[in-house]
Amino acid sequence: MRTDKLFPAVLLTLPAMLAAAPAPVTPAAPAEDRFVIGAFDLALRRDTQTLARLAPRAERGFDFVPSNRAGERRGDGFNHVGDVHLRLRRGAGAWQDYSSSRQRRPIKALAAGGAVIARADITGTMGAGIPLTVERAWVRQDGVPALRITLANPGTRPVEVGAMGLPMVFDNIISGRSLEQAHARASFVDPYIGQDAGYLQVTRLNGRGPALLVLPEARTPLEEYRILRERGRAPAAGIFTDRSPREQTAEGFYDWMVASRAVAGEAPNPIAGKAGAPWNPATGFTLAPGERRTIGIRFVAAPSIRAIEPTLTAAGRPLAVGIPGYVVPTDAPADLFVKAAQPIRSVAVSPAGAMTLAPVAAPAGWARYRVTGSGWGRARVAITYADGSVQAVHYYVTKPLAQVSADLGRFATTRQWFDDRADPFGRAPAILSYDRQANRIVTQDQRMWIAGMSDEGGGGAWVAAAMKQLDHPEPAEVARLERLVNETVVGKLQIADGPHAGGVKKSLFWYDPARFPTYYAKDVDWTTWASWKKKQADDLGRSYNYPHVAAGHWVLYRLARNHVGLVTRHDWRWYLGWAHKTTVAMMRDAPHYAQFGQMEGEIFLEILLDLQREGMTTEAKEVEGLMRKRADHWRTLAFPFGSEMAWDSTGQPEVYAWMRYFGFPQKAAVTREVILGYDPTVPHWGYNGNARRYWDFLYGGKIKRIERQLHHYGSALNAVPLFDAFRRDPADLHLLRVAYGGFMGGITNVDRDGFASAGFHSEPDVMDWDPLTGDYGMGYFGHAYAAATYLVRDPALGWLGFGGTVDERGEGVAITPRDGARTRLFVAPAGQWITLAAGTIARAEWQPAERRIVLTLDPATATTPAARLSVEAPAGGQGFAPDTGRSERGGWTIPLGRRATTVTLRVR
Repeated sequence: MRTDKLFPAVLLTLPAMLAAAPAPVTPAAPAEDRFVIGAFDLALRRDTQTLARLAPRAERGFDFVPSNRAGERRGDGFNHVGDVHLRLRRGAGAWQDYSSSRQRRPIKALAAGGAVIARADITGTMGAGIPLTVERAWVRQDGVPALRITLANPGTRPVEVGAMGLPMVFDNIISGRSLEQAHARASFVDPYIGQDAGYLQVTRLNGRGPALLVLPEARTPLEEYRILRERGRAPAAGIFTDRSPREQTAEGFYDWMVASRAVAGEAPNPIAGKAGAPWNPATGFTLAPGERRTIGIRFVAAPSIRAIEPTLTAAGRPLAVGIPGYVVPTDAPADLFVKAAQPIRSVAVSPAGAMTLAPVAAPAGWARYRVTGSGWGRARVAITYADGSVQAVHYYVTKPLAQVSADLGRFATTRQWFDDRADPFGRAPAILSYDRQANRIVTQDQRMWIAGMSDEGGGGAWVAAAMKQLDHPEPAEVARLERLVNETVVGKLQIADGPHAGGVKKSLFWYDPARFPTYYAKDVDWTTWASWKKKQADDLGRSYNYPHVAAGHWVLYRLARNHVGLVTRHDWRWYLGWAHKTTVAMMRDAPHYAQFGQMEGEIFLEILLDLQREGMTTEAKEVEGLMRKRADHWRTLAFPFGSEMAWDSTGQPEVYAWMRYFGFPQKAAVTREVILGYDPTVPHWGYNGNARRYWDFLYGGKIKRIERQLHHYGSALNAVPLFDAFRRDPADLHLLRVAYGGFMGGITNVDRDGFASAGFHSEPDVMDWDPLTGDYGMGYFGHAYAAATYLVRDPALGWLGFGGTVDERGEGVAITPRDGARTRLFVAPAGQWITLAAGTIARAEWQPAERRIVLTLDPATATTPAARLSVEAPAGGQGFAPDTGRSERGGWTIPLGRRATTVTLRVR
């Protein structure tokens, strides 16, 4: 759900408002002391000795910290790197909070020299009565800046440190910046919450280097990554807060939690009524009288995002690389490669029995484990090294992907199936949003779209059900999808005829108490902007609704065209015709938002390609012309993926697709790199491939708040262009790893019964899936659209299978697909992209000596008597062709028999 609903007249007129408003008076920035350390220009505030500047020396005008807001953020309650939060107690007494930023007091500067560039006793600003002394030092260490905090107990009684947080304040503030300014100056932070091996990576929005790594020194675990919640402008109670506003244009800042025991469970989980299970065990430590402990981090520049892992290794940090990632279906073992300077003492899994890790042969310099899932849900691997340090790698175990798909389809078309003919809004038949906490369909919500079958938060449920049929059609489910499209979408949600034929309404639910006086729940506030009246619900001007409907038509077209007996109400021409009408209607009736990339916007490219393949030349030319106008506009922009919002991770995939189609590779490359700026690869199932999103729980979730969302729909959607980019450049394994992280992350939302959540709440008080389906279906579109197996040979790691199990046999290398669809395969050494619109791949073998690929296709079924196969060479070079089949519609039709069919692909 988008912020035009939240601020319908504000965001779109912001430049005019800023021009008309009087210029705010900004306090002067504090005085600074400046230093040059290695690759960085560094500055410290003279009054607090907190970090004021951390800028790459090679580039002017960019800073990793928000130095441009130094004046407005100089007062009490604003955190900076170098501040400290502590929760302490003596004996069994109550916990007491202390913070260097809550109420600033003068610090005592101490003598510096040698490697120490600045040092201070900051005990005086921590708060009255603190039982410890706190000293901070800024140090040159091996050519990089480092921060060290030393806690000492000068008393006669032990002091327990129940929580310790180091604020990590980097410039993720988009407020007041244009899209170009945000990409030039702002950064996003992604954590690897890996205990002693944890770190932060700070990557620029434009995707360019350098990237900043915040690395721990000894005994400085990244145990938890905790949001600093927004507090009032006046100092208030609570130390884990910051006065900077958190909103769609500012995610907020976080604490690097070295210890978290005393904050664990402090707020109840709104879903379960108890605190969420933390990523790592919550710990604390005790300082005996006279004892000291030093906590430290250092700041290291990686020349590029792709160079982050080599930089970690060069810095002596342990490195974990999961292939294909950290989501493990029980029928598809994964590999974990570990490179560390120290021997591994032990490997443990929790909960016990969730997975097994078995050592297998590894490349030189690496340890390698075969990871096999046997449970379900979150699992944590603790790698203990010889010095006692622990590295945590976070996994998620799922059912086999084909079973996940089956569960989702069954749940959506039964538990979420709404067929109440007495519904006053005429929504039946429909697949509506579902509340997993209440275990019921959501027929009304203050946010009209949630129960209205449109927009992201309401269309997600039925879009997921539709996309499930693309590679896993079930006749009974397809029949219900046909009913939904023919009886509800066309004519109710979509305009059936007239000058606006194909136009899509915003919602099939609205607020009209005069007409329906007894329908609406009395305990809901129906006076907000979100409670649309019928005129608002009928509006056709929101382009983001159109891809959902187009996808429904397109899936039924594909099923009707390539299978027998699945689709019965209309022939394939009718459904492709409606897909065409929907595409044209978006450009006609929703031109304002159509200037931006749409979530699932790749559907319009697929519709165009199918129109071309079917010889529907007039319709194809119309769509191509309309899309060319959008592409021509985008190519004039420095960053061609603007949004109704100040910044978004939604439009990039469609923009990339059209830049490629129309031959603008430079703009496609800009888009690809920007995606890598907000889409990381780290050893954690929740953050690996997790395209940044932190506001959509407000619009599609039950727990409505600004919060870093794990595997919101952006994860799988942003995987789509990265997969394409990898197929064009198979040497760039980073692209494939990030893409597969998002692709697999997008199925962790599906629970054991098939309910699909809008996303995972990453904050410590919840740590659970949101109870609403919300906009999940947009992510499942990406998962179903991109489902594929990749066979790769990496120079360092050897033969790898992404989505399949690899078996080296003599001169050949075989792969058995486990991606869930088994209809798409990329053989990287051959550069061949093999897709099936019908039929499934049981096995494939690459035979490099003969330069051929041998496919084994599954036997025919009642609805799939023939396979529909296409082969492309995305990176150029020679294409392959099958040794059997009839050429038609840009591919080959291959009859299938009662037994498996073997097809050999050779150079044409």
